[in-house]
Amino acid sequence: MRHAALGASGPQVSRICLGTMLFGSTSDEGASHRMMDTALELGIDFFDVSNSYPSPPDPQTMGRSEEIVGRWLKGRRDAVVLSTKFGSKFQSLKGSRRDVIQACEASLRRLQTDRIDVYWFHQPTLETPFEETLEALDRLLLAGKILYVGASNFEAWHLALLLLAASGHPATRIAAIQPRYNLLHRQPERDLIPLGASAGMGVVPFNPLGAGVLAGRYQRSAEPPPESRFTWGELGRGYRTRYWSEPAFDVADVVSQVAQQEGVTPSRVAVAWLLSRPALTSVIVGASRPEQLRDSAAGAEAILSAYSLALLDEVSRTFI
Repeated sequence: MRHAALGASGPQVSRICLGTMLFGSTSDEGASHRMMDTALELGIDFFDVSNSYPSPPDPQTMGRSEEIVGRWLKGRRDAVVLSTKFGSKFQSLKGSRRDVIQACEASLRRLQTDRIDVYWFHQPTLETPFEETLEALDRLLLAGKILYVGASNFEAWHLALLLLAASGHPATRIAAIQPRYNLLHRQPERDLIPLGASAGMGVVPFNPLGAGVLAGRYQRSAEPPPESRFTWGELGRGYRTRYWSEPAFDVADVVSQVAQQEGVTPSRVAVAWLLSRPALTSVIVGASRPEQLRDSAAGAEAILSAYSLALLDEVSRTFI
């Protein structure tokens, strides 16, 4: 597994990041532990968690994914670059000084660790001035409880405001951004990724498979199966709005054609395309079975031909 620096100031991380969004829901604790075992076996040492996981979101289960990861981490902490998040829209805790410190302390307890390597804004905490949130992050950084800060689900204008506020907080350098980015959602290429790259940030996208559409798991003529994320109530409706459309399936068809030509799977094509993009550091891959993780992780080693890359770029331009 290849590694890369997380921006100008961050740690070295594997080019595949293990997503844990389903730990404690679709994947029980035993299956989740096997997934993390498989990740280490593959050389994946970058884990992405959140204090609001697992999904679908439920107040009764929030934090369970951190607890599962924490129990697995015993004796392995130094083998992993561990990241988690605060400030989900599904939680009452947002970006105030009290909220951020309280959320961090709770995550440390659930993860059974003394530090979080990368602490992400789960999304912009616009209810609170960024200056106040950054002051809390300064305190956590100086105490050694977090080592780096990242921004997930930010639009370019959110990131610009955060960078402006951070100019008065030299202790808190924003090391990376975590956008939704794939062949069916290329809007971050317009402004967000260039802005982040110009500020020396790493880029760690999530949803590389477009909720499974790019992996060829669904057919345009059939309804999503009841166990898929497309059926998760309000969240499922959001996934359908994003990815369940004729143009999306047109792109998925080309991904399958490229996979056949290249002698790989569609999942590997989708991941390899992302890692070919400028400024990309690592791609967050979630899976419910070790074989799915192995398949997607192999995309980090796949080198697509110039013809395939040009074909994928052309067919997905409508999503820029």
